Amino acid sequence: MKPRVVLNLGCFAKLLWRLAFLAVLSLGLSGGPLQAQTSPASDEAASSDPQKEIAVAPNARDSDIADRLKRIFDASEWFDPVAVSVREGIVFLDGLTGTDEHKEWALQLALRTEGVVAVVNRIEVEPQISWDLTPTWREVQRLADRAQWFAPLLVVSLLILLLSWVVALGVAALARRSLQGRITSPLLLQIVARSLAIPVILIGLYLVLQVAGLTRLAITVLGGTGLVGIVLGLAFREIAANSLASILLSVRNPFRAGDWIRVGEHQGIVQNLNMRTTVLLALDGNHVQIPNALVYNSIIENFSTNPNRRADFIVGIGYDDPVGDAQDVIVSVLRAHPAVLSDPEPGALVDELGSSAVNIRVQFWFDGKSYSIFKVRSALMRQVKQALQDAGIAMPDAAREIVFPDGVPMRDPAPTYSDAEAEPHRPAADTPDAAAVTPGEGDLLSERGALERQADCADLSDIGENLLTPKKEQDAT
Repeated sequence: MKPRVVLNLGCFAKLLWRLAFLAVLSLGLSGGPLQAQTSPASDEAASSDPQKEIAVAPNARDSDIADRLKRIFDASEWFDPVAVSVREGIVFLDGLTGTDEHKEWALQLALRTEGVVAVVNRIEVEPQISWDLTPTWREVQRLADRAQWFAPLLVVSLLILLLSWVVALGVAALARRSLQGRITSPLLLQIVARSLAIPVILIGLYLVLQVAGLTRLAITVLGGTGLVGIVLGLAFREIAANSLASILLSVRNPFRAGDWIRVGEHQGIVQNLNMRTTVLLALDGNHVQIPNALVYNSIIENFSTNPNRRADFIVGIGYDDPVGDAQDVIVSVLRAHPAVLSDPEPGALVDELGSSAVNIRVQFWFDGKSYSIFKVRSALMRQVKQALQDAGIAMPDAAREIVFPDGVPMRDPAPTYSDAEAEPHRPAADTPDAAAVTPGEGDLLSERGALERQADCADLSDIGENLLTPKKEQDAT
């Protein structure tokens, strides 16, 4: 058994040796050991693996390959200039061309040439400026064709918008007419009318977008209306605040056109209330525009709500004078004046014990619609002063401390007067100071009429639509 096993192993070894010999022999017949192909040291990539051969000559030389490729490139007129060199079957291409397609075509042509091992394509692409206006003309023709196609749609869209605008105006006018008896505020009536007209405009815009084939855009417009409103509200919050304040002022009606009001430091007659400001005619004849948001958040004094107004002023008497007598004198002057109302009755109240005088606050009521507060106060202060002087009641000045470092200067005593010339400094009772009205105070009437005449001469057309009912219509109602 053992000799047979040894024989089999020997046969197997011989078989392996023969197979190895045949493998080495086949490699030698195929051209020897494998050779590595490396590209030249260049920035451009070397391409190989030709797909199709172009016959040049049997056993083509490098010069023949270069001449053949040079003639083909010159015939194509796509390369200017072009240089072809071949070394050991490697083709080197240098030159300029106009497009990437021409560069790729040169590469593939060289790869398909017989005898070419690899190609180093160093052709650069340099686009050429073309003065051919044919593409531009074609684009103009295309735009003209689209304009002809869009012209009917444009006409239809304009007609739809015009029709929707007319319908919206009709809806707004109908809403004003039908709601005029129910909504007394002109501003609120205008807002409700416009709110009913806005959906008509939106429907018209939706139809225009549908006709133009922009269905998605139409849905976006309708769905994004609220978002647009939020964005605009944030961007124009000051304008929105004034507009909202104008609505609230129109609803609450704290004043009407022609009312005499005071807002903060400003006082005057209301002329106009628009979507942004409230316009007052000040006492100096100037127009004052106050933002509605400031008017709404401020304290508003309306002097026209109640025609009767109360005014006061302070009078100081000496400590040695009887306060009761001074009060009686003051009240008698107030009751005798024609502009002072008897109900509520006037009064003279001790207000403060000053440093050198007893301060008495004089209070009285008068018809503010007929009389001017400034003129009436002037007349009463003048008469009270004269009456107190006639009654022998002193009105001392405020106490002051005067220091004489060099002593008190002396002067001659004041001259004496006879009985007929006694007290020349105290006027008689029939002097102008005792009169109820003086030329300087005029007729005591209110300046309202003069201010209203000045207001009628003013041009308020650029301020905005007046949202208040005019005074003439108020008087008529």
